[in-house]
Amino acid sequence: MLSQKTKDTLLGPLNINNPVVVQVLGICSALAVTVQLKPALVMGIAVTIIVAMANVIVSLIRNTIPMRIRIIIQLVVVAALVTLVSEILKAFAYDVAMQLSVYLGLIITNCILMGRLEAFAMTNNAWDSLLDGLGNGLGYAIILVIVAFFRELLGSGALLGYQIIPDSWYAAGYENCGMMMMPAMALILVGCIIWAHRSLNKEEK
Repeated sequence: MLSQKTKDTLLGPLNINNPVVVQVLGICSALAVTVQLKPALVMGIAVTIIVAMANVIVSLIRNTIPMRIRIIIQLVVVAALVTLVSEILKAFAYDVAMQLSVYLGLIITNCILMGRLEAFAMTNNAWDSLLDGLGNGLGYAIILVIVAFFRELLGSGALLGYQIIPDSWYAAGYENCGMMMMPAMALILVGCIIWAHRSLNKEEK
């Protein structure tokens, strides 16, 4: 059974300590890749894998890393993992890789990654670091999926390329919301999620 500390490490980032809505990290990609649900899902999975693996690697070698160059070592680890994930996506999901474009490579500079490596992996064992990486990656992915769900559904009437809103609605006068396809609307949706989250968890520290 998992201890309470271990549960907090894994489950905390999914809600009470979410990296996007509480720590306000990774906002840029939340605005850039959430026009459609599919690239948002892929980005969320990619970040989760990279954060978890980077946490484990840095945790394993933390005692051998000179403190003066620790940030450089962390960047090298992250860059190697991002390159590996990027090449795998290009090989097996080329269209999605092209949709993500430069934002896939910019995972290297994602604040969530560097924040978890510096704040957690450098001072904890590999198992706890793995759980922390999975929790923060999934917490990030959840917000991306929620934002992309509403943007694609209300902006194009479809999800994952399948039409959801029936033609009869359009015949009756329904129109897609063009603003949902604009980055500004992603920021508004993230703001609404932050407001709702803090309202529901106002009693929590």
